[in-house]
Amino acid sequence: MTDRTLVITNDFPPRTGGIQSYVYALASLLPADSVVVYTSTHPGAAAYDAGAPFPVIRSRSRLLLPTAAVGRRAAEIVRSEGCTSVWFGAAAPLGLLTGGLRRAGVRRVVASTHGHETGWARLPAARSLLRRISRDVDVLTCIAEFTRRGLAPAMAPGARVVRLSPGVDTDLFHPGVDGTAVRAAYALDSRPTVVCVSRLVRRKGQDALIAALPIVRASVPDVALLLVGGGPDRARLQRLAARAGVSEAVRFSGEVRWDALPSYYAAGDVFAMPCRTRRGGLDVEGFGMVYVEAAATGLPVVAGNSGGAPEAVLDGRTGYVVHDPLSPPAIARRLIPLLTDPARAAALGAAGREWVLRELRWDLLANRLAGLLGPAG
Repeated sequence: MTDRTLVITNDFPPRTGGIQSYVYALASLLPADSVVVYTSTHPGAAAYDAGAPFPVIRSRSRLLLPTAAVGRRAAEIVRSEGCTSVWFGAAAPLGLLTGGLRRAGVRRVVASTHGHETGWARLPAARSLLRRISRDVDVLTCIAEFTRRGLAPAMAPGARVVRLSPGVDTDLFHPGVDGTAVRAAYALDSRPTVVCVSRLVRRKGQDALIAALPIVRASVPDVALLLVGGGPDRARLQRLAARAGVSEAVRFSGEVRWDALPSYYAAGDVFAMPCRTRRGGLDVEGFGMVYVEAAATGLPVVAGNSGGAPEAVLDGRTGYVVHDPLSPPAIARRLIPLLTDPARAAALGAAGREWVLRELRWDLLANRLAGLLGPAG
């Protein structure tokens, strides 16, 4: 029987989100006969699992925790499916199951971190949990150098931490995607358009984009802002747009299916998400998959300086990092040249596409993960 990897995770489709996309993209590019997934349940899971390329075993619970019962079930799957390695899609807290899984016959354990753990590393109880996990597993992966530095105080002596960045499907996200239908649906016509794809929460910086619009309009009178995604901040953002006198220029798409996202990126001329760090560093951007999706689509990117976000753009080469993402003038100074100089924007977008193809394709990253899961990883 082929040695198999058991993927243990709460972050798995049909749940949506960056970690879910990360785990599924990497798992789906490992050999299908080498993967088994153990995850929590979610509405629509049965239909989703029927089309998955590998077995998906669901708990009846909406949340897996490192309890004795979950540990026993995971050990049963290890034995029945011939699993010799385990990948924890998110290291904490499920990485606490490592000891029991080794007793069940697992030889190799990899656990991934995603950014929020850098906040946990600053809290005594959570730091102790992360230290135990880093001691027990063979490899911890991090998505950015920022997260590696943030995790350092919580790592056990000798813990191995390897970078495994988020990637992008370069066949799905590419410069040839047609955004015409989206532009028509939101009456964007030929207006220069800034697009932001992200959940509507304060950390992502949509409010700062709205505040920058009056400044941008002084140079680009017909500019439009397309905010793609849902979230609790929508009503507040609409009020901010009204108070700033830019409601006519701001479009809200609401939630968009993942497979439809490329056309929303393609509807923009510039991608911007000026994310910021909040709550004393506990609410931080780990990396920002949307930046590399935008780059793969050929857009210049404007990022905030939160967490690992600056690592998702080559500053001055594929876009720009706004070092004061709470400053509307600072944001406007980056947007205006990209909106008024199409050649400059196109050059940055082309460089972003080339960078993604060279370093951030999912297949390259999946090969890296496979190497970590192997006996010599």
